[in-house]
Amino acid sequence: MNARQRARYEVRAQVLKALAHPTRLFMAEELSRGERCVCNLTDMVGADMSTVSKHLAVMKRAGIVADDKRGSQVFYSLRMPCVLEFLRCAETVVKADARERTAAAR
Repeated sequence: MNARQRARYEVRAQVLKALAHPTRLFMAEELSRGERCVCNLTDMVGADMSTVSKHLAVMKRAGIVADDKRGSQVFYSLRMPCVLEFLRCAETVVKADARERTAAAR
């Protein structure tokens, strides 16, 4: 692998790492339904604002979400909607594996 290829894979890995947390996966799905302010996400996640903001910062650095500051509130939107297709694909594989394990156990 050359340096250019490695850099490309590093960027991809950062996106995957940024999604590698249940709270961030939840927020990506919520943001696919529309823009949300941090206060709304805090209520939905059930965590304090600092924790939610840190998760959003990880996602923003990876390019998954975008933010828009309006007065004292910050609104987030999903910048990478294609990530949802990846998540659906992963869920399909997980479900198929579970069915196969169940069938093999019978």
